Amino acid sequence: MEDTIDIRHLSQPGLVVLDITAADEQTAITLMDGLQRLWATSGITPVRVDPALPGFRARVHADIRRRSPAG
Repeated sequence: MEDTIDIRHLSQPGLVVLDITAADEQTAITLMDGLQRLWATSGITPVRVDPALPGFRARVHADIRRRSPAG
């Protein structure tokens, strides 16, 4: 996962970057699926494992001003 957050992802109120850490890959995917049902997000992104850190990690970009078309 890239550590740098690009300014365009936070250029306006309502835009967020969420770093997710979960006990297992399925939990991370389930959370990302739930988020994309609520808001416009970057969707289900790749889940990564860093052997030096606990858990499974993912990053999601969301626009909480816009409701999901699926929701």
